[in-house]
Amino acid sequence: MSYQRRLIDDILDSVLAELPAITIEGAKGVGKTATASRRARTVLSLSDPRNHASVVSNYDLVAELDPPVFIDEWQLEPSVWDRVKQAVDDGPPAAGRFLLAGSAGLRPGVRIHSGAGRIVTLPLRPLALSERGLESPTVSLRALHAGGAAIQGVTSVSHRDYVDEILRSGFPGIRAHSPTGRDRLLDGYLTQIVERDMPENGVIVRRPAALRAWLRAYAAATASTADYTKILNAATPGEPDKPARGTADGYREHLRRMFILDPLEAWRPSFAPLARLTGGPKHHLVDPALAARLVGVGASGLLVGEGEMVSPTAGTWLGALFESLAVQSVRVYADAMNARVGHLRTKNGDREVDLVVETNDTRCVAFEVKLAGAVTDDHVKHLRWLSGKLGDRLMDRVVLHAGPHAYRRRDGIAVVPLALLGP
Repeated sequence: MSYQRRLIDDILDSVLAELPAITIEGAKGVGKTATASRRARTVLSLSDPRNHASVVSNYDLVAELDPPVFIDEWQLEPSVWDRVKQAVDDGPPAAGRFLLAGSAGLRPGVRIHSGAGRIVTLPLRPLALSERGLESPTVSLRALHAGGAAIQGVTSVSHRDYVDEILRSGFPGIRAHSPTGRDRLLDGYLTQIVERDMPENGVIVRRPAALRAWLRAYAAATASTADYTKILNAATPGEPDKPARGTADGYREHLRRMFILDPLEAWRPSFAPLARLTGGPKHHLVDPALAARLVGVGASGLLVGEGEMVSPTAGTWLGALFESLAVQSVRVYADAMNARVGHLRTKNGDREVDLVVETNDTRCVAFEVKLAGAVTDDHVKHLRWLSGKLGDRLMDRVVLHAGPHAYRRRDGIAVVPLALLGP
């Protein structure tokens, strides 16, 4: 399979020309190894027992090999991080000396130097919609953030196409297969998380079936702020022998550490003009294809509104997955411009905005995500409210939708098909 260039490639090319050490973080299967190894002269994979044994017997090896040195799955031998930091401190100034990649954070209780000022961390998520070659974007997040962006374009991408993209996934190694092949690969991915990856990362799963049930319930809470008690109850309906809350919390923390859960945190404006905001995250898996597979609804069922949800709303299960696809893509575009992304919700739930993208200069762009072909005044009421609160700091207001046309409404709010949004 030929390599597909991504937004992180431009970022890497830039930082490698200036900085000595970069680590790429993300779930297994997102493409970290393929992306990093293209830039390495020497590759050490610590999931390979031979490489692992060589490094453990001589930590100086990482500093002696021909650079750039790519150390894959570095978290399996955390001392490597400190040795890279030491090499950066002791060696001559040299850009692009080390690349590291990890598919999990450190095990609980393991401590290393922060690496601040020496090792820069870049996130890598599954392919954003614009990276999949489905459509050529006509609206740029960067331009929206600058203000006064031109909103134009027409797409032939339909509801059915969005369903196909959700189910194909953004994992490069999965999406090219047939529907049956993808289902088997996604099932295998989920099984590996429970049976291999969790134990490999220091987690003993005593009841694999309970963990899978909790994962399924979490998936059914996609794009909601359902509390964790509700998710736990949904995982064990009618069962008196429920996992302890602490056990379920442990599942959540370890799965997040492995980048399988990718919750969207609540937005807290750095300039603090808003009060009464909730602090709870919106729930998302690293890829909506995993959520769709866990809940078990295929393309035909999604199109007619089938799908169990932990927190039923006026929307459908497909609407929740469409929002998750939008969140996944917007996060990739925001990472490319070093911006933060969150959701906004007041404590009584009367105001909600699906996505707020904020940069260090406190300028923002706000998004609502609607699985609709036509956008109504009701769809934009929370964007109007937020505009009144933030004033000139809100550079643009956007509804991401599933229709064909990009345009500006008379009230100035942009209406953009998700397929036409890009970095």
